[in-house]
Amino acid sequence: MDDRSLAAFIAEYIAGRRQTKLDAFEKEAAKRSAEDSATLAEERRELERRYEPKAWLTDAAKRAGQISLVTHAAKFTHGDSKSSSIYSEAVAAEGYLSSAALQGLEPDAVGNAAALDVAKLLQARIEGDSLLDCLKRGDHRPFAAFTDDGTQLNEWISGFSRALTAAEPASHKLAKQNYFPVNGDYHLLSPLFATSFVHALHQKMIALRFGDEVKAIWKARREKTWHPQPLVRFPDAAETHFGGTKPQNISYLNSVRGGRTWLLSAQPPQWKRAEKPPVNMHSLFAFGGQFDRRARGTVTLLVSLLSRTGKYTNHRIRGAREEYIEALIDLLFLVATEIQREAWQGWTLNCPELKTHQQLWLDPWRTKTDEAFRLEREKDDWQASVAEDFALWLNARLRKALPEVGAGEKREWETRQHLRDNLRELEKIIQEELK
Repeated sequence: MDDRSLAAFIAEYIAGRRQTKLDAFEKEAAKRSAEDSATLAEERRELERRYEPKAWLTDAAKRAGQISLVTHAAKFTHGDSKSSSIYSEAVAAEGYLSSAALQGLEPDAVGNAAALDVAKLLQARIEGDSLLDCLKRGDHRPFAAFTDDGTQLNEWISGFSRALTAAEPASHKLAKQNYFPVNGDYHLLSPLFATSFVHALHQKMIALRFGDEVKAIWKARREKTWHPQPLVRFPDAAETHFGGTKPQNISYLNSVRGGRTWLLSAQPPQWKRAEKPPVNMHSLFAFGGQFDRRARGTVTLLVSLLSRTGKYTNHRIRGAREEYIEALIDLLFLVATEIQREAWQGWTLNCPELKTHQQLWLDPWRTKTDEAFRLEREKDDWQASVAEDFALWLNARLRKALPEVGAGEKREWETRQHLRDNLRELEKIIQEELK
């Protein structure tokens, strides 16, 4: 790119920082109005002199040695770690998603937080180029636009280049350390945080979660309309923060992210058994069966209520009893609908021990291929038998704690309106689907 664009950026960057300092000075000066105006004017002139391009670049070049441009940083492990960080542009096609798999990673800066303004200057990309790239390829023209003194230019280049100079590698007591056995001895490995890689991931997720196009995709989803682009989501993502209220003390890019780093779920897939029809079932109401197990909690509550109240009753007791029984009926039909699957059509042919009326209830799709089964099912006699099975099951469950439960309760359970309504409504839905 044209070096004049980068030179213009340098001038604009310094001017912006100067204006920020001048604004702060004016606010402070307003509080010191009683002081000699000449003193304030001199302090302002001194501030302006410090932010003349030549003076600021000289100071910035001296401060550049207080920071290091890195791709893998140590301070994410512990803010006070003195362990070495590294700068690596290595690219390798290893088949793994890592920092080596990406090209053009944005460098991070670690060191004195007061010198991070220098890092921002070097890293800012203008029309695809940056001062950092210029230093790497030995192009000094953007800096040369601010001085005719070759010695001073060399001092600037030498100073800014120190941000790229790696010190001797060293670990630290606050760093992560692994001793790895090698030929009867050990190598000390110090895992580092791939800050540039994490920043690339962060930018990608920001675009996919909050970009303008994503807003249009979410709008289409809410309105149930078509959109040409897929909606990308990150299920079970977590978030961690580095640096607390001062993320700049960890690194420059950490400060840009507000200290936030997203973590993608790396959980292994959860094994799920392939669901199969219950061909070994002889009754849906068998003790220890699917319905019986799932109903255990509600039955316990019902037994507790009836045991405590005995023959005494009032509106609240009757209401609670009705809720428990209707909850059991609702659960019964929930379990039934889980079994009445079209994909399992005819499964009862392999389940001869299952009561005939329960076969008619639980395998409605068999009617599509079994004419005799269809005719038997259409008689609807099986529904009374299903209701009786429910009543016998509930009596048996209650009788363990309430021996006096008998025929009267059985009639009460099997003639429940809620049970009949559910049988009728579910059958209406099945008949619609069978058409």
